[in-house]
Amino acid sequence: MSAPAPYTRPETLSVREFLASFQDMLQMELLAGVEGLDNMIAEKSINRPALAVTGYFKEFAFKRLQLFGAGEMAYLADQADAVREKLLDDVFSKPIPAVVISRGLPADEVLLRIADRHNVPLIRTQLKSKDFSAEATVLLEEKFAPSTNIHATLVDIKGVGVLLRGDSGVGKSECALALIERGHSLVADDFVIVTLIGDRELQGTAKELNRGYMECRGIGIINIPSIFGVRSIRRDKRVDLVVTLVLWQRGMDEERSGLEVETFEILGRKVPHMTILVRPGRDMARLVEVAASVQALRGMGHDYAKEFNERLIQFMTKGKAGEA
Repeated sequence: MSAPAPYTRPETLSVREFLASFQDMLQMELLAGVEGLDNMIAEKSINRPALAVTGYFKEFAFKRLQLFGAGEMAYLADQADAVREKLLDDVFSKPIPAVVISRGLPADEVLLRIADRHNVPLIRTQLKSKDFSAEATVLLEEKFAPSTNIHATLVDIKGVGVLLRGDSGVGKSECALALIERGHSLVADDFVIVTLIGDRELQGTAKELNRGYMECRGIGIINIPSIFGVRSIRRDKRVDLVVTLVLWQRGMDEERSGLEVETFEILGRKVPHMTILVRPGRDMARLVEVAASVQALRGMGHDYAKEFNERLIQFMTKGKAGEA
């Protein structure tokens, strides 16, 4: 049974990739500095260089995208031509990845020429400064988030993201297919990309190539939405529970009470884990469905295994008191 692959955390992101990924979403257009598209963004925050445009560079966050808002552009416009060119030349000569102008504000010939001179991409967005900063920061958080690949199947069962693990041929895809027939949704089959979002939430998705497809042994590759409808798939889902399917062998121990809550570690985060033994005649889809419901109830503070155990202790205590 394969463990999660060693995770990767992108250290940098090129301006070219940033534009290609988010150009439409952030309403961006490239104005100048095309030779600098391979400049690397090394931090996920956006910098407002208000002090830098005045010539003060102490603690200047040059590794970030630089955002020129209405304030910066108005200050520059108030300067004489020679002063404005000197100030801009000083900013663009720093090793900055790119400059973004917000609100669709116009860029004059001096700004365009200096961007080309220093090979710094000059980008314009139609968004307001605060909107661009907020949205771009979230998108960069996702791009810079650590991720790993897991050989598993991820399904959404009534809002609970369940990662099905197990050796090849144990029945992960068949179990997922039965769950889809019952109205649940497929996120990824066989290969799950798990990303740690905001250092707190594990999110799983599929590769674009095989999203919505599933390999069913004996049948081959099937297209899930074409058979079960568009509601049968989801683009991504938080990983709430890991279920490992294991072929039953004589003498194996199996959890009976549910008091011991196991965990499975992904990207340094511990996720609730259950092991279900695969035996002839067992309805695996139904068992996984119940496991998801149990996890959902635990998330709401209801742990019926503990409740039953407490009732049992009370009953035994009363029984001993009656004997005395």
